[in-house]
Amino acid sequence: MVDSQLWINITKGDTKSLQALHEKYFHGMSLYAAKIIHDQGAIEEIVSDCFIKIWEKRQKLQIHKSVKHYLFLMLRNAIIDYLRKLENEKELSFDIPDFPDETYFDEQQSFAQLHQSISKLPEQRRLILEMIAFDNLSYKETAEKLGISVNTVKTQMGRAYKFLKETLNPKDFHLLFFHLPHQ
Repeated sequence: MVDSQLWINITKGDTKSLQALHEKYFHGMSLYAAKIIHDQGAIEEIVSDCFIKIWEKRQKLQIHKSVKHYLFLMLRNAIIDYLRKLENEKELSFDIPDFPDETYFDEQQSFAQLHQSISKLPEQRRLILEMIAFDNLSYKETAEKLGISVNTVKTQMGRAYKFLKETLNPKDFHLLFFHLPHQ
């Protein structure tokens, strides 16, 4: 189900749609948070809180474009709040990576560059990346579908990310995480 329909259902109180949205984005949001926070328990709590907040505020929120972008923006703000608490309101000395806003998502040239770079990956590596990034499958699910080990999936993903990070400019690389097709 597409995100916009999930959001409409959530605003009507459909918990199954919230669960579907959670399953779709929890892993990706956790990966984003893990770039900044190195406490798995805190990551899971922060990401889960984003879904709780979106549920609690569902009738007040007006999300017309991208539910995904809104979730990642909530996550970014929650990470900042978490780090501020750790720093006890001291001089903040952390760096939160930015991600493109909706207007940037619309720039077709960057999107085309991402897909062009992905198409240069060896076939199995490209397939693994697409299954995880675009189909939102876990490493274990991907390994099972392809009949390979989870370690092979991890290795191939690491090599794919390294290649893309080296060949793309940073904003195009971010598209991989934040401008995935809405399904």
